[in-house]
Amino acid sequence: MKLTTHRERALEVVRHCGIARGRDFDAAGVTRATLQRLRNEGVLQQVGRGLYKLADADVDSATSLAEAVRIQPRGVICLLSALQFHELTTQTPRAVWMMLGQKEWAPVNPSVALKIVRASGEALTAGVETHVIDGVPVPITVPAKTVADCFKHRNKIGIDVAVEALRDFMKSPPRPDLNAIYRYAQLDRVQSVIRPYLEAMT
Repeated sequence: MKLTTHRERALEVVRHCGIARGRDFDAAGVTRATLQRLRNEGVLQQVGRGLYKLADADVDSATSLAEAVRIQPRGVICLLSALQFHELTTQTPRAVWMMLGQKEWAPVNPSVALKIVRASGEALTAGVETHVIDGVPVPITVPAKTVADCFKHRNKIGIDVAVEALRDFMKSPPRPDLNAIYRYAQLDRVQSVIRPYLEAMT
């Protein structure tokens, strides 16, 4: 196989995946030497161990979410990062907030700054939806679960951020689902914390 064919396949893979793993290139028959050459030429950018994207690809906050999930595929985007995704905050997080199971490994020195919180059972799995970003399926907590999580982790992000998120959630169309807020608040064991704020806004 000619090197140019390897090159074309490599570019096809990364255009399709957005952020491609080494095994994506392996499946397409692309050699590591080709990846090294494309990186040296400035065509590909390595964003993590075995993770590549086009160097001229647009970079925004959503792209960093996709990169984070490529690094740890079992993570769920949450808290400030989920708030920003759902446009429920004026905060711009300096790191990607990710929820992991109690026994899941936390990436060491990842290319994307991560803030890890731990959860288990339904607190980890409930209220999660998948959005495709840059070709990557990204699990993100739904707005109501995100707000409840903010009250649960208010000592980490600040009660003012949690209250702002609740206020923006209450104003967001369509009519907010209060039952969902109470359900997730009960799951997170913060119903007594969130209730007075919620009652003041309704």
